Amino acid sequence: MKPASRPRVVCVDDDASIRRFVGLALEDLPVELLTCADATTARELLRQGPVALLITDLMMPGESGFELLASLMADPALRGGALLAVFSAGLNATTRARLEGLDVWRELDKPVSVLALEDCVTQALARTPGPQPMAAATAAAAPTAASESTAAFGDAERHAIRELFGGDADLYGAFRDHALQQFVLDRQTLAAALQAADWPAVHRQAHSLKGALATLGDAPGRALALALENAAAALDIAACQQAWPALDQHLSRMNRS
Repeated sequence: MKPASRPRVVCVDDDASIRRFVGLALEDLPVELLTCADATTARELLRQGPVALLITDLMMPGESGFELLASLMADPALRGGALLAVFSAGLNATTRARLEGLDVWRELDKPVSVLALEDCVTQALARTPGPQPMAAATAAAAPTAASESTAAFGDAERHAIRELFGGDADLYGAFRDHALQQFVLDRQTLAAALQAADWPAVHRQAHSLKGALATLGDAPGRALALALENAAAALDIAACQQAWPALDQHLSRMNRS
C-alpha cells in the first residue's frame, strides 16, 4: 500500500461541530486530516494506510472511545505507529483511571484551543519516523493573526476568540456559523430522543452540545446543556423535562440572533 504524501491524522468525534472545529484548527498544517463519527469508520481509515496520530472523543454512540482504544491495543498491526490522543469534556480522575493501560499519549480537555490542537499534532509529527514537512516543526509556534476586529462580538465571545481561537475572529466566525446550523439538527435529535425516552441518547447529545457551546464561549448555554446531561445520566425524567425547554429556547434564540 502506497503511503500518503502527507502524514495522516484521524479525528473521531460524533459531534459534527467539533469535527468542523478540528478541521478549521488544523487546515494550515501539513497533514491529511480524516474525520469520522464512530469507531468502526476509524478502524477502516487505519486499514487504508499509515496514521501518525489518532485523536478520539470518549463518549460516542455505539462503541465508546475507550473501546476503540482498547481494540487498537489488542491489534497492534491495525494501529501501526499511530500515537493515541483523547479529547473530552469529561476528563476527570475516574476517566483518567480508565485510560491507564491504553497507551494514551496525550489528553486534551474540551473546550480545547486551536493552539493546543496544533501543538498536539506538530509534536506527534515530530515523533513520527521518516522525513517531516518543514512547516510541521514551526506551525504551532507561529502566532495566529487576528484577521478581523472583534468589536462586533461580546465579552464572552472575545474571550473565546482570544483563548481558544488564537485571536482569529474569522476562524471563530466560521466555527460559529457551522455550529448554529448544526444546532438546528441537534435540537431535532434531542427532541426525538426525549420523546422516545432514550436517555443514553439524551445524555450523549447534551454532552456534545456542552462541548460546542463551551467552545463558543457560551457559559449560560453550557450550563443548560450540563443540567440536561446530568439529569439524563441520573435517569431523572422530571429534571430532564425541566432542563430541556430552557436549553431548546436558548439554542433557538442563538439561531435567530
